[in-house]
Amino acid sequence: MAPRFQAALTLAFLLLSACGQDRESQMVRPEGGEGAVRTSQAPRASGSPPTVVFLGTSLTEGLGLESPDQAWPSVLARRMQAEGYPHAVRNAGVSGDTSAGGLRRITWLLQGPVDVLVVELGANDALRGLPVVELERNLRAIVREARSHDPGLPILLVGMEAPPNMGGEYTTAFRDVYTRLAQELDLALVPFLLAGVAGYPSLNQSDGIHPTAQGHEVMAETVWPHLQSLLEGNP
Repeated sequence: MAPRFQAALTLAFLLLSACGQDRESQMVRPEGGEGAVRTSQAPRASGSPPTVVFLGTSLTEGLGLESPDQAWPSVLARRMQAEGYPHAVRNAGVSGDTSAGGLRRITWLLQGPVDVLVVELGANDALRGLPVVELERNLRAIVREARSHDPGLPILLVGMEAPPNMGGEYTTAFRDVYTRLAQELDLALVPFLLAGVAGYPSLNQSDGIHPTAQGHEVMAETVWPHLQSLLEGNP
C-alpha cells in the first residue's frame, strides 16, 4: 500500500469515526426497530418485486450527498432496472453503525421483504478499535439470523479495511475476517468497498471521508459483478 494512500485512508477513517458517531446520535429510530431505515417500499404485497436489502453504515446511507438517489445502492437499483432485473432496493444504511448495531437491527429488517441481503459493516468497528473477534462474532450472528429467516437467502458480504495506523497485526486480522467468513459461510464477497475511491480526493467530499456521487458510481461498479452473480443464482 503506497504511503500516500495509507495516510489518506488513515485520515479518512479517523474523521469518519467522529462524524459517524455524531450523526448516529441524531438518527430517529423507527417504532419497533433498532435502527433508522430509509426504505423504498413497505413489506411486500402479493405480486410485488423481489427486494435487495443493503445493511450498512454511512457509506451505504450516502451521507453528504445531494440526494439519496446518488448512493451506490440506488445506482445499483438503476443498473438492475436497465439490465432487466425486477428487484427493488431497500437502503438500510445508518451513519456510525457498527457490526453490533447491524446485529441489533437485522431481526427488524427481516420483518420486511428480503430476497438478497448485502452486508456492509465493519468500518466503524475499526475506527473505534473494537476487537476483531467481536466483528467476526457479530457478522456471523447476522448471517445466522438471516438464514434462520430464509435458509437459502443469498448474502453478499462487503469487505472493509482497517486504517493502517491500527498496526499491521490488527489490519491483517481485520481483513481476514471477511475472507474467512465468506469461505466458511458460503458468502459472496466484495474484498474492499472503497477500492479505487479511498485516497482519491476527487472522489471524496470536502470532509475527505465520504465519497462524492462520482465515488458512489465507482463503488457501485465494484459491487455490481458480485451482486449480479447472486441475482443470476451463482453465488
